[in-house]
Amino acid sequence: MTLILRRGDLEPLVDMRATIEAVDAAMGDVARGTAVQPAPALMRLPGSDSGFLPMAAASQRAGLAAVKLLADVPANAEHGLPTQRSSIVLVSTDTGEVLAVLDGAVPTRIRTAAATAVATRHLARPGSTTLGLVGAGALAVAHVTAMLEVLPIGTVHFWTRSRATAHGFQKAIEQHGLKVRLLESPHAVAQSVDVLCTLTPAVEPVVHGASFVPGLHVNAVGARPRPDHREVDTEAILRSRVFVDSLPTVRQKSGDIVIPVNEGALRFDDLEGELGSVIAGLHPGRKSEDDITLFKSVGLGLQDLAIGRLLVDAALATGRGVRVDLRA
Repeated sequence: MTLILRRGDLEPLVDMRATIEAVDAAMGDVARGTAVQPAPALMRLPGSDSGFLPMAAASQRAGLAAVKLLADVPANAEHGLPTQRSSIVLVSTDTGEVLAVLDGAVPTRIRTAAATAVATRHLARPGSTTLGLVGAGALAVAHVTAMLEVLPIGTVHFWTRSRATAHGFQKAIEQHGLKVRLLESPHAVAQSVDVLCTLTPAVEPVVHGASFVPGLHVNAVGARPRPDHREVDTEAILRSRVFVDSLPTVRQKSGDIVIPVNEGALRFDDLEGELGSVIAGLHPGRKSEDDITLFKSVGLGLQDLAIGRLLVDAALATGRGVRVDLRA
C-alpha cells in the first residue's frame, strides 16, 4: 500500500528539531559513502522558460530511494499561481515498493530551513546571537524556527520590500519573544548581524560582499536553481570561505557560484568543499573568529528523503493520509 500525504496532512507532522538532526546525518552520510546524491539534470522544452528538475537520492540509513520532481514555472506569477511546485516519491530500498507520495511544498520549506540550520551549526561562531534575514516570507519564518534550535538567537534584523510582508513576518514569529527590527536595506542587515540568510527569488544580487564584516556567516538560500540567477555578488563569494551542499549540483545550477566562475574571478577548485565533509569530520569548518563563511544552498533530493522519512513515520503513527494500492 502507498501512503498519499497532502499538504494539509503534512503541516501538523513537522518537527523542526528532528528534521535538523535528520538532514545533518543525511548530508554527513554522503561523505561517509552510505548515501547517494547524484546531480540533477534540468529539463527544458524548446521555447519555454519553465524548468523541470528530478532530484533523486538513496539512503542506507533511511532505507529509502527518493525522487522529487520540481517544476519551476516563472510564468505562473502572472496568474497568481506558485512559481515552484513539487511532489516527492519515496521507495523502499528493500522491496522497491512505492511507500509514499507527498506534496512537496511543506517538506521543501522545512528541510531548506533545516539545512541552513545545519550549516550554521557547523560554520557560524557558536555564540552568535543576532540573525539577519533578507526576505521575510514563509521561508524566513521557517528559518527563525530552525535557527533557534542551533544558536542562542535573541535579535532578528530583517529587510523586505513589502510592508505587508514585514507585518506578516513579525506576527508569525512574535511567539518567540525576540527583538525584531525592520532595517532600511540589505546592507544595513548584513552590517549588523552575526548570521545572515538570503531568502529571495532574486535574479541579480541583492547582497554585496562589501557589506560583510569579519566573523559573519552567510547562508545564500533563495535564488532559483538556475545558473544565471543569484542573490550575492562576486565579491561576496571571493571574500568568503565557501561551502556547498553538493559540488556537482552547484556546478550545474547555482548562479551564485557559476557566474563568478564564468567571469574568471573564481575556480570551482577554490570552493572549500561540501558541508557533508565538515559534518563527517573530514574537512575543517570555521578556522577563526574572523573567518567569513558562506554556505551556498541549492537544495538536495537527499534532504527531501530525510524529511520524507520523518513525515511518513509520523503519519503512520497518527493515522494521517490516504492509503491506496497502486497495483489495483
